[in-house]
Amino acid sequence: MYNMARNAIENDETLIDLVTPAPVSDTAEFRQAVVEGLSRPDRAIPCRFLYDAAGSAIFDRICELPEYYPTRTERRILETHAKAIAETIRGNIRFIELGAGSGGKAEILLDAMEQVRAYICIDISPVPLASAAAAVRTRYPAIEVDSVCGNYLGELDLPTRGNLRDVCFFPGSTIGNFDRDDARAFLRRWSQRLGQDGLMLIGVDLKKDIALLEDAYDDAQGVTAQFSLNLLHRANRELAADFDTGAFAHRARYVSQPGHIEISLVSRRDQTVRLDGRSFDFARDEAIHVENSHKYTIGEFASLAKEAGFDSVDVWTDEDALFSVHLLRVAG
Repeated sequence: MYNMARNAIENDETLIDLVTPAPVSDTAEFRQAVVEGLSRPDRAIPCRFLYDAAGSAIFDRICELPEYYPTRTERRILETHAKAIAETIRGNIRFIELGAGSGGKAEILLDAMEQVRAYICIDISPVPLASAAAAVRTRYPAIEVDSVCGNYLGELDLPTRGNLRDVCFFPGSTIGNFDRDDARAFLRRWSQRLGQDGLMLIGVDLKKDIALLEDAYDDAQGVTAQFSLNLLHRANRELAADFDTGAFAHRARYVSQPGHIEISLVSRRDQTVRLDGRSFDFARDEAIHVENSHKYTIGEFASLAKEAGFDSVDVWTDEDALFSVHLLRVAG
């Protein structure tokens, strides 16, 4: 039997106040993804659509929950080992941060790494990108700051590197949102982009007690359930769908092979959802897959990175071995 959110989440129309109108192109992409995802026999909506304005605000709340250990644990690892990380990374550095702002995690490293000469922030959204670049420019006036608006999963046109060593920072266990093959492809692309002697510093969530993992994605207050269900609220707001969000339940369960949390929205009853002039019938207990969050042992991730063209230089963990930060070097 699957875990349901402990607190039922009713329709929360206050979330509408958090939402600004989506650009037409984004709405069209969302519409296509939802229609295609609901038309599949194994229904699914890509997890990237969780992060509209309302979803991002809810996720910020998740990061403060007592059950959700990744954010604070990774930060503690960086604070504890920033000096050791800085000493391990030699040469004049160009620091590349993937994602606009990392909750101060980049600053922990930049404070310790006196050899950083240039900084690049990469994000697909221009507003947080500009904010992150401005913050680094203000705090570190001696560092040359650039920003690149684009998808770090795809093709990018980076500024000329010069005589600097690239260090790519990818925190937050975002790598866990990719399945194993996609994670390998992502790492391979960046090993080629970073070039000889390039480095990647990456946060990776570790395999651990199943109850602890499932609680992190199904908290007692039901905030994580609210985050998942906002995907249906968003479809109602932006696409004029008629999801009865109270008739779906958040489910988070651990799948042991290969090792990931699987998050779905499960129909509580037989029902029909209408969208874009089409009807989608749901049987009771039928699920819409939303997201996987992959977990690794230290050895498993080092092997994956090796297959993608990286050698493992070092790894740092917390005292309870909940989370890890890996330093990878592009193989010679």
